[in-house]
Amino acid sequence: MTATPSRRVLLAAPRGYCAGVDRAVIAVEQALEQYGAPVYVRHEIVHNKYVVKTLEKKGAIFVEETEEVPEGEIVIFSAHGVAPVVHEEAQRGKLATIDATCPLVTKVHKEAVRYAKEDYDILLIGHEGHEEVIGTSGEAPEHITLVDGPDDVKNIEVRDPEKVVWLSQTTLSVDETMETVEAIQGRYPNLLSPPSDDICYATQNRQVAIKQVAAGSDLVLVVGSKNSSNSVRLVETALQHGAKAGHLVDNAGEIDEAWLEGVETIGLSSGASVPEVLVDEVLEWLAQRGWEDVEIVKPVDEHMQFSLPKELRRDLRAEAAQKLQS
Repeated sequence: MTATPSRRVLLAAPRGYCAGVDRAVIAVEQALEQYGAPVYVRHEIVHNKYVVKTLEKKGAIFVEETEEVPEGEIVIFSAHGVAPVVHEEAQRGKLATIDATCPLVTKVHKEAVRYAKEDYDILLIGHEGHEEVIGTSGEAPEHITLVDGPDDVKNIEVRDPEKVVWLSQTTLSVDETMETVEAIQGRYPNLLSPPSDDICYATQNRQVAIKQVAAGSDLVLVVGSKNSSNSVRLVETALQHGAKAGHLVDNAGEIDEAWLEGVETIGLSSGASVPEVLVDEVLEWLAQRGWEDVEIVKPVDEHMQFSLPKELRRDLRAEAAQKLQS
């Protein structure tokens, strides 16, 4: 008698919402509750379709540019951060603002300002066009050069090889970032590192967990949107650390049943901007197809929390009205 294959799910922990995402989403929800709709949000508050659509139903209006927000309204800046010029645009538009930038991104912004004042050439490791990179670069555009991975290091030009520092986008692959840093050090041995690692704790924790999950999985599924950098990195990390196949899906409806053929163990995680309800739906979808056994893989604990933006403690509607009268 042939033994029935053992089907199981290795569920990564930690996964899903990080403290910065949680703070940003709650900021929009609380602003809607406190001031009523509409509340405008510049760019997606976080990179997740489900979250954006849910907030839109509650009355949030997402815009690409600050100029799209009517005078006297409230605008919330996304978790990815914005350049100083965006704050200036909001002031000219007489807008009340709530800055939901993740505190860990704000840390990188402050580092950029500090090193620019000290006249360093700043090598910002990150992906061109990402909102976080645009925001950080805007803090010191004359001092910052974007380095998009190890292959881009050969294109770097600096004024003084003795005064070079690296910073990074917070949602990158830890392994690739360090590979890029090593390549930069090969050209500039006196390269200065930031006071602490720029890649956020949540990105690192989720990559540590997915590495363990991937080692024992035939297939890895990561729940997250295509424009979520940290979600994309999770799939890449899984494939680099033992997973035979890996896919990024926004929800259970995007899973192709053909992926399950010949698969016994499925690894499952989610990006830092993904609500747990989407992971639960994937688990239910898999259980209906025979993957009912779920094993938690938890290499690290996570307890980080951030306080809400200070602006939510003030009456922003009154502030906006005052600006219109001035």
